[in-house]
Amino acid sequence: MTSKITSLFKIKYPIIQGGMVWNSGWKLASAVSNAGGLGLIGAGSMYPEVLKEHIQKCKKATDKPFGVNVPMLYPNIEEIIKIIVDEGVKIVFTSAGNPKTWTTFLQEKGITVVHVVSSVKFALKSELAGVDAVVAEGFEAGGHNGREESTTLTLIPMVKEKLKIPLIAAGGIATGRGMLAAMVLGADGVQIGSRFAASTESSAHINFKNEVVKAEDGATHLTLKELAPVRLIKNKFYNDVQELYKQNPSIEQLKEKLGRGRAKKGMFEGDLDEGELEIGQVAGLIHEIKSAADILNEIVEEFTLVKNALC
Repeated sequence: MTSKITSLFKIKYPIIQGGMVWNSGWKLASAVSNAGGLGLIGAGSMYPEVLKEHIQKCKKATDKPFGVNVPMLYPNIEEIIKIIVDEGVKIVFTSAGNPKTWTTFLQEKGITVVHVVSSVKFALKSELAGVDAVVAEGFEAGGHNGREESTTLTLIPMVKEKLKIPLIAAGGIATGRGMLAAMVLGADGVQIGSRFAASTESSAHINFKNEVVKAEDGATHLTLKELAPVRLIKNKFYNDVQELYKQNPSIEQLKEKLGRGRAKKGMFEGDLDEGELEIGQVAGLIHEIKSAADILNEIVEEFTLVKNALC
């Protein structure tokens, strides 16, 4: 299964595991890489020294390529970048910021850079900034999301129409059928988050994983757009936010309601009432917690079967 993405990252399958906060530690990243995909460590939920430890453990757990996902909105970004360079990481996915900021610096260190976007406009800006590939993420995706509400079905062909560099599709993809659909629409590979969040190796709390498995269609909603759009499972915290919206709240009131550590409380500590439970709409297709290798193999097998049936 060769594509521009398998060539770019030197991996067997054009499947990238999303770098999800509180889900994507070294165990998940190394398991996905060992199974033939590209595992990503999610730096967004890690202090610099914790990230360093995860990178070092991942290097011991796999001899295959892996990368680090770096949301650029965090204050200790320079320290995080230094650790990535010092530890010899060769692939970085950046998000939530201007790709111009770090792309050239990282590439000069021999690092392949991919930027995550949610619109054609920012895909083109990323290409102009010199990134090696772009992840175009549709509205269906979990966690922090774009404001445009463009679905993957529409976003991928619109980005493909304008982009010259490799394109990775994300948002609403958890199966081989979904992967095939994305690639028919023009993607060179896929990034899958939610399905791997409910894996054995995910660092998320078992309560959160079980809640993902229980989720059905309509179980999630994109909210808090005034701060940073985030797709959440509807729980007590989500309902409290919706009640607050009825009062036409200020930005400060929304920030006060959100507080600090809300995602950690939900996904890592397993508080299903007061925590943020970030997951994609595709949670309705996730019915079982499985190993990352089993998940990846099932996706590849279904992709191949459906593709051959259509041919």
